Amino acid sequence: MTTKLIHFRMKAGFLIFLMMMGLCVFAKDYTVSSPNGSIKVTVSVDTQIKWSAAVNNQAIFTNNTLSLDLGTSVLGTNPKLVSAKTTSVKSIVQTVVAVKSKTIDNTYNQLSLTFKPNYAVNFRVFDNGIAYRFETSIKDEIMVKNEEVGLNFAGDFGVLFPEEETVYSHYERLYLDTKIGSLAAGRFSSLPTLVKADNNIKIGITEADLFDYPCLFLEATGNAAFTSKYPKVILKADPKGDRAIQNIQEADYIAKTSGTRTFPWRVFMISTEDARLVENQMVFLLSRESKIAETSWIKPGLVAWDWWNENNVYGVDFKAGLDTKTYKYYIDFAAKNNIPYIILDEGWTKSTLNIKEANPTLDIQELIAYGKSKNVDIILWCLWNALDADLEGTLDIYAKWGAKGIKTDFMARSEQYMVNFYERTAKACADRKLLVDFHGAFKPSGMARAYPNIINHEGVRGMENCKWSKDITPEHDVTLCFTRMLAGPMDFTPGSMTNKNEKDFAISFSHPMSQGTRCHQVAMYVCYDAPVQMLCDSPSNYYKEPETTSFISKMPTVWDETKILDAKVGDYILTARHKDNNWYLGAMTDWTARTLDVDFSFLGEGTYEIEIMQDGINAEVSCNDYKRIVKQVTKADKMKIELAKGGGWAAICKKI
Repeated sequence: MTTKLIHFRMKAGFLIFLMMMGLCVFAKDYTVSSPNGSIKVTVSVDTQIKWSAAVNNQAIFTNNTLSLDLGTSVLGTNPKLVSAKTTSVKSIVQTVVAVKSKTIDNTYNQLSLTFKPNYAVNFRVFDNGIAYRFETSIKDEIMVKNEEVGLNFAGDFGVLFPEEETVYSHYERLYLDTKIGSLAAGRFSSLPTLVKADNNIKIGITEADLFDYPCLFLEATGNAAFTSKYPKVILKADPKGDRAIQNIQEADYIAKTSGTRTFPWRVFMISTEDARLVENQMVFLLSRESKIAETSWIKPGLVAWDWWNENNVYGVDFKAGLDTKTYKYYIDFAAKNNIPYIILDEGWTKSTLNIKEANPTLDIQELIAYGKSKNVDIILWCLWNALDADLEGTLDIYAKWGAKGIKTDFMARSEQYMVNFYERTAKACADRKLLVDFHGAFKPSGMARAYPNIINHEGVRGMENCKWSKDITPEHDVTLCFTRMLAGPMDFTPGSMTNKNEKDFAISFSHPMSQGTRCHQVAMYVCYDAPVQMLCDSPSNYYKEPETTSFISKMPTVWDETKILDAKVGDYILTARHKDNNWYLGAMTDWTARTLDVDFSFLGEGTYEIEIMQDGINAEVSCNDYKRIVKQVTKADKMKIELAKGGGWAAICKKI
């Protein structure tokens, strides 16, 4: 062999070695696990950034893809890694509005991947979930064409899919129970979506810390995979009636935003126990801290509501209507039952677009003053577009009148402008010490941590639908705890006093009723997260049911601690909540009667008086039937509880 040939082969071998070394470095995998080691995330940096995940060594995601398309460049394509850093955090977070608890354990491990020239991707892994997001440090404003969230599942798992027909949505969907792969390409859903993997692993998919950016939707691919979909920026639209739009012209991008920012977290709540899924508070933990310095004026509580019952009061000496006398009746009812708020819903304003004046039959300032004399504050409904037309001026008027907050409605959009409207509204209300309840709204996405005066969100197919459909079944009621409620509080508006079984239920707009038992409705006051929680029925109906009304009116709406004692997705839930020295329990089932076991070991030392509301012996035929029991319990006790078909059970434990 000649010297030249030897040198050539050595050079060639050395080059091949360098190339292989380069490929090895370029395709390096990075791992980060949950603090307890049960969840493992592997991120591969190659020509793309991909990530996979396993729970207890069982794969759930394989080669998920992510990228951020800025038009002139696509972050995440041909990435140039600068550094990879792993950090651990263990802290306790205090809540302003204790939706589930006063404090939350914030323990996680984070993998931070920094790329040239100006972006990073952060993965955060908790014991109960995974989250990731982009972060950019670009000097100028950027135009985001798309953000790829490609989810490739390790099997054709089941899914509870809140299918949408359009991105211009109120987020009030039923949950289609199907396989991911059975969904034809192009079908899409809003969030949260719940995936049911093997070995009882559940994956709740949503987002957190959503600011100045559109909401994420998930689109089916025809395989065991989802991809992302977003509402685009609206360039122009014409009004349609007083609350909708038409002739919409969309841009070819989803956001124009600051080039130096963090993007929303993509959130994957994970549990092998259905009960633990409901306790998850990742959305709150991942969202930015409160922007409101002084928060003592933010006071959650129960609300007497007019719209569901259509102001149908009776046994009075005046003709009911949208007027001062009728609303004083609501105030008197609230005062007698220590309910701190009433809402004046649609109809109190001079018109739906003139929201700065009351209708001629209602003296709004007299009414608010009357309420304050009875320790009852008033929350005012308004259309979002009328509010948006003069946000500051309208809120100045409401604050001057002495209103406590607003319920703004019919947004039915979640593009960048609308997300920014939520923040502008929350901030403007906070500046005037006003609460905000968003109706006709997208799901909560963490903004309520930054603005805790956002006291509730609709974005749920709730009780109002009983007025025109048969959709609100006990199974739907239970399913919401494992789906929509993962994102945050929900304004479902319980409290029906006319309760029917499936056969006897009838649709009535003016005299609505609910499916399931009386105790099923009562249990919602414990099972559902809602810092401002409605009593949807007529005061006249509540006066006829003093035992039920008295029981509901004792319910807090925020909690020191929440424990889910037993649960199965879509079938049943048993919840225990702690507030001050007392415990509150609620259980709901679908159309299947059940026996559940309550272990009272969560109680403190000593003896408690327990007041129980349980399904009556005839509740499956006459759903209004219930039985009230008062006895004593200690932490050593166990109790079997019987739930009728569509039934419920609720209890209040007071320390003696």
